[in-house]
Order: sequence, then C-alpha cells, then structure tokens
Amino acid sequence: MLSIKNLSHTYPNGVKALNNLNLEVPKGMFGLLGPNGAGKSSLMRTISTLQQPTEGSITFGGVDVLKEPDALRRVLGYLPQDFGVYPRTSAYDMLDHMAVLKGITNKKERKEVVEGLLNQTNLFAARKKNLSTYSGGMRQRFGIAQALIGDPQLIIVDEPTAGLDPEERNRFHNLLAEIGENVVVILSTHIVEDVADLCPNMVIINSGTIVAGGKPGDLIASLNGKIWKKAIKRTEVDAFKESHAVISSRLVAGDTVIRVLSEGEPTGGFEQVEADLEDVYFSKLYESRIGNAGATPASAAA
Repeated sequence: MLSIKNLSHTYPNGVKALNNLNLEVPKGMFGLLGPNGAGKSSLMRTISTLQQPTEGSITFGGVDVLKEPDALRRVLGYLPQDFGVYPRTSAYDMLDHMAVLKGITNKKERKEVVEGLLNQTNLFAARKKNLSTYSGGMRQRFGIAQALIGDPQLIIVDEPTAGLDPEERNRFHNLLAEIGENVVVILSTHIVEDVADLCPNMVIINSGTIVAGGKPGDLIASLNGKIWKKAIKRTEVDAFKESHAVISSRLVAGDTVIRVLSEGEPTGGFEQVEADLEDVYFSKLYESRIGNAGATPASAAA
C-alpha cells in the first residue's frame, strides 16, 4: 500500500504544483487521470524520490519514503514521460547494463533476468537491434522492461501510451494488465480510455488537487440521469456554454455535439444519454473550473 498524506509542493518560481494531496493506492493498477499541467508528473517525480515535496509524507510498505529514499528505490520501477536511451546500443546490452546498476552482478543470473524481460515484453526477436531502430511502441515496451529489473513492488508509468498507434496501445495495455496483477502500478495519463480499460481504482487530479476518486463504475453511476447531448451549429457553442453546463463538445459526422451536465432535462431539446468515464472526467474538470471561478450555469445548479 502506498500512502500519501497532506502532500504539497511549490517550485522556486512560486508555482504550486501539488496542493494538500491525500491518497491511498492499493495493489493493482491505479489510474491517475488529469490534463496536461494538472500536477501528475510532479506527483510521480515526488513519489519516485526525484524531488522533495514542500510538505507532507509518503509511506510505502511501512517505509518512510522521504526519510529513506534508497529503501524505496530498491523496490521501484519507473517509466518517466520522457524516457531517453542510448540510440546506438542494442536492447540486450542496455538492459544488461541496467541490471548491473540494479545490483545483479552474477552473469548467469543477469542473463536469465534480461532474456526473461525481453520475452515478457515481446522484444526478444529484436534484442540485438539498436534502440534507435525501435518504433515508439517498442521503445515504450523496452521502458517497461527496464522498469521491471529487480522485481519492483511499486511501478510508476507516466503517460505511457501517448503517441502510440492503436495496435501498439493494445499490446501495451495487455502488458500493463499482466504486470499489475501482483504489484502496485500507478498509471499517470490524460487518456481516459487507458484508465477505463486498465484500472479498477482511480483519481482525477486538476491544478494539483484531487477532484474525484473511486472505482470507475461507481463514478460513472454517480452521473446516471445527469448527462444530456444535443447537436448544434459550431457557431452556437459559446452561447450554449453561457446558459448550460457544457462539459464537452466534439465533431460527429460534421455536426458539433455538446454534452451537458444537468440534474433535470435542459431547455432546448436535449437527449439524455448514458454516462461514461469521459463524462466523469470532463464533468469533474468543469466543476473544478467553475468552483475556482465562483459561478455555476443554471443547468448545473439543480
């Protein structure tokens, strides 16, 4: 269990990236969902001991992470958002080098570990190829392979599927699901589908604050009967935002379709629709913005 209490972090330039976060993360896949700039990467860097928070505490398995960072590092696997590699090095040689850095000095043991990870991530056939020749999905799978060295108990993956094509994303999802059966895996992303597909527990973070949390199914159920949609002209979007709680808009077959949060049927010929996790995400971001602005449109105030 990862436990985070009253965690805040303010950078030297005055930007408050984290604001009094409290979070309990159990074993399994855990989704940390939020827009770019929400504080996700700051939280991941803090948990992984790459930066000290301004205040608060983090414990994992009884270890005080802030006081004993090396104890966490021994059981941590980390795939950061910007994962750099030596392009002219083969995947096998790079993993072998990283295994040495992780303390696996026995050559036979290291060979078994490296080959096992290459097989697990479906990279064994390409093990001798330079990392510069790998596709985006292959590089991300290699990133997971290096994160798994040493049998970590806590794995952090930061925006792992951004930029991947659908096939590679599915392959990566399957790999993460397999890993998440036995350890704590935190999936930090702004892609709702990743959390919906993989995570039995989640939180939504915005402006450094947790604005919602729980099981995806429970969060979706909380919006039953409250989501409405309507196709409108693109030029009408701003006017509807003034009079309704428009949580999202998108083009569908050339039309602009807006989705509105409302306890009762909004005026103007709306159709009630079944909520999904994307509605949860957008509604919580909307409520967060409205709360900060101190105003609420009539359709969201019932």
